[in-house]
Amino acid sequence: MSKRKGPKYEQIIEAAVRVIAKNGYHHAQVSKIAKEAGVADGTIYLYFKNKEDILISLFDEKMGTFVSKIREELSTVESAAEKLSVLIKLHFKQLAADKHLAVVTQLELRQSHSDLRQQINEILKDYLSLMEEVIIEGKESGSFSSSLNEKLSRQMVFGTLDEVVTNWVMKECKYDLEELAEPVYSMLLNGFKTNAESTVEM
Repeated sequence: MSKRKGPKYEQIIEAAVRVIAKNGYHHAQVSKIAKEAGVADGTIYLYFKNKEDILISLFDEKMGTFVSKIREELSTVESAAEKLSVLIKLHFKQLAADKHLAVVTQLELRQSHSDLRQQINEILKDYLSLMEEVIIEGKESGSFSSSLNEKLSRQMVFGTLDEVVTNWVMKECKYDLEELAEPVYSMLLNGFKTNAESTVEM
């Protein structure tokens, strides 16, 4: 059966982001989330089975919106190199715009148990596939080395972005995350292009 949605569902999701960011996942009781959302405790269970379901649904909703926005932007861009730039900028921009969500995704999701992390990894697959598509396009167009391993390259892209955002969160978001987009892009692009040039020279 599909999950019941509507304005209250969105209220609960947004409230959960704030409560989990402030209290940590393990101390974010359903009652606190209900209070933050302005609904009765019982209302939560009309939309979610339990706290784990709230966390998974939160990540699914936010990641779905996140990836949709990036795909929409990439559809207006021609080259793979430019798409890589747009992807990096939007990754940082969207998390910089919602610090509570950044705390949840970078810190709290990592502290969940293995079953929960497995579900989170499943949700991440669409985003990783998007990164892989950009890398494959770059290889096919000659912008990136034809010898690049797509899966390893996407891990490098995601891992770099993830670590940069995590460091920003750990330092209490005290600097401009978006300003790091350009140097991160240059580093990754140069790595992919240098690889291409060295392959040609060989």
